[in-house]
Amino acid sequence: MKRAVVVIDEDKCNGCGACIPSCAEGALQIVDGKAKLIADRYCDGLGACLGECPEGAISIQEREADAFDQAAVATHLASSSRLHAPAHPGCPGQTTQVLTRPVGLHGQHPAGQLQSELAQWPIQLALVSPRAPYFDGANLLVAADCVPFAFPDLHRQYLRDRALVVACPKLDDTSHYAAKLVEIVKANRVRSVTVLHMEVPCCFGLAQIVNAATSGTGVTVRDVVIGIDGTVKEEHKRTA
Repeated sequence: MKRAVVVIDEDKCNGCGACIPSCAEGALQIVDGKAKLIADRYCDGLGACLGECPEGAISIQEREADAFDQAAVATHLASSSRLHAPAHPGCPGQTTQVLTRPVGLHGQHPAGQLQSELAQWPIQLALVSPRAPYFDGANLLVAADCVPFAFPDLHRQYLRDRALVVACPKLDDTSHYAAKLVEIVKANRVRSVTVLHMEVPCCFGLAQIVNAATSGTGVTVRDVVIGIDGTVKEEHKRTA
């Protein structure tokens, strides 16, 4: 039969997962880094997910599709435990989220414990949406994957009041990272970029990606080199 059903443009989809919580029928999932309609019969065609996609990758189209099956949806939800899902919107790597903290509690938990300064999800450069709200007017922190494990004071010294993206120039396919950073910087009036990377040669590739992405923007770039012993080895500041 021909009916209205969700269609996802994979070229536009960046896998942020913002659409997933809005689908009460559980018809959408992130598969291989892209949102997928897992079965036509789970989609009611009403488009509750349309306004949640920051990339405009979701549309409703008339096409040949299985009829919407409410009974199949109920079985699917029960089997996937979605009826008993926690209050948070799922995997933090799949859903754009802004975290808020009580004013005046930076660095310390009420009980005296250290507090995280992380202000958003996701954090992996491969997963973030370039137009996520936390990038608008932000001071951006670009950190190599190993830095948080080597540098003990990352949250207080560098993460506080910054939007974070994390990447590995050795293990990741970085071919698209510079283009993504260009879009983040230019589309969001990013005020500054701090890049944190290890002192090992392969990690300097992250600084090169940031340099390419910020060239000619006039943005202040701070390059910080972390030693394998967990200390700051070098720090340079320049205007791109």
